Amino acid sequence: MEPLRQEKLQRLLALGIPPYSGEPFPPNTTAAEILRFYPQNKLDFKQVRLAGRLWRKRLMGKASFAVLRDESGDIQLYFQRDDFAHKPELYDEVFKKLLDLGDIIGVEGFVFTTKTGEITVHVQNFRLLAKCLHPLPIEKATEDKVYAAFTDPELRYRMRYVDLIVHLGVRELFRKRTLIVQTIRDFFNSRNFLEVETPILQPVYGGAFARPFTTHLEALDMTLYLRIANELYLKRLIIGGFPGVYEFSKDFRNEGIDRFHNPEFTQVELYVAYQDYYWMKILVEELLHEVVQKVHGSPKITYQGKEIDWTPPFRTVTYYEALKDVLGVEVRALSNDELKNLIAQRGLPLPEPPYERADLIDTLFGKVVEPSFIQPTFVMDYPVEISPLARRHRHDPTVTERFELIVAGKEIANAYSELNDPIDQRERLLRQAALREAGGMEAMPMDADFLRALEYGMPPTAGLGLGIDRLTMLLTDAPSIQEVIFFPLLRPENKPAPQEDA
Repeated sequence: MEPLRQEKLQRLLALGIPPYSGEPFPPNTTAAEILRFYPQNKLDFKQVRLAGRLWRKRLMGKASFAVLRDESGDIQLYFQRDDFAHKPELYDEVFKKLLDLGDIIGVEGFVFTTKTGEITVHVQNFRLLAKCLHPLPIEKATEDKVYAAFTDPELRYRMRYVDLIVHLGVRELFRKRTLIVQTIRDFFNSRNFLEVETPILQPVYGGAFARPFTTHLEALDMTLYLRIANELYLKRLIIGGFPGVYEFSKDFRNEGIDRFHNPEFTQVELYVAYQDYYWMKILVEELLHEVVQKVHGSPKITYQGKEIDWTPPFRTVTYYEALKDVLGVEVRALSNDELKNLIAQRGLPLPEPPYERADLIDTLFGKVVEPSFIQPTFVMDYPVEISPLARRHRHDPTVTERFELIVAGKEIANAYSELNDPIDQRERLLRQAALREAGGMEAMPMDADFLRALEYGMPPTAGLGLGIDRLTMLLTDAPSIQEVIFFPLLRPENKPAPQEDA
């Protein structure tokens, strides 16, 4: 807290003015509404009430100007000493000397247009609603320098409340995130898919390759895991008889943090009975085209300087075709040693052991091929070894009926024709269990209850996982996942970053 602001707080108390009002002050309009509608409907703004932060002050004796920032934007205020003749200290002392930038105030008055043509609220009454005890980093520019710009990314993410106060564009970004989620929800609801909730705390985690977060339930003396995906529970609901279910889920993976990964993230998963991945591919095109249109009003966006066109149909290529197109070799014809040499030539690390041949191939795909896809591209038919929950392809049992949608070099969606053969599923999970026994920390554990559920019979099913954070990055031109999460995970304050080994 700044000492001068604390001193002003005490002076306000001495004047009988509470610095933290408990009385309601509901606004009847916003800055944006006034600026938009006043020119056409002046009579509607004869008595207005606004609330927000005092953003700027320009003191000029018996009359002064200020700027109020509310949830919608900024608007100019006009204060005149004569309006407070009944209590002149409100203008001379409180407004001019004791109110600071960042203080939350409520104002009442009428709207007019100044001689310079600026729409302004003539304030006839005001009230202090909350005193701000820290100076805000409000940007002030001179010819050669910008003062108090709040631009350091880590500080912005750590103090998101200040980031939202200072940067109106950040508020708009998160409004777009909400619009993205709502559009997806409306799209699914219009097709009669049922929104559900499944457990976050799970006795057996599964549905993805990832290390989990582990916790302990004292009441039952049992180990539990934060879910890494909700796939296996949603499939249980399909088995139970629901024709289509979806869930917006917070998932947790105990992995690294970078521009595209946060340990806590959001995705939506959808499962629809009696369909396959070809059907899901068309649904995803329709869904994303509608989302982009809703957010941008056009199927074309710009992401980090590159134009991306979401007009269906999206490009489609198979996994092995993509590898051959980019690498210039047929990787299925290479030996394991040749694959390792190819990885080394690209300066890439080998996957963490234990790994399979398919992991070597997927290292090349993820690090070399995937970044080459800028326009929305469906990559079809992934190897069985890296797709343990997907159905084998009906024409080639070495690959699965699985696609990933890759945009701007990153996967944003993953979909399968779901594996509904309990015998095949058991064999694949046993293989995963063997990898875990050998030290594979990201291999899937055996889920006996899920296998039992499959044995009751699951119809042919199409499944989809769509990353909300990465989709929001694309549609808001955000360079990192931390930009689109209100409170991304950061190292503890004042703790230095770990030093790399020399």
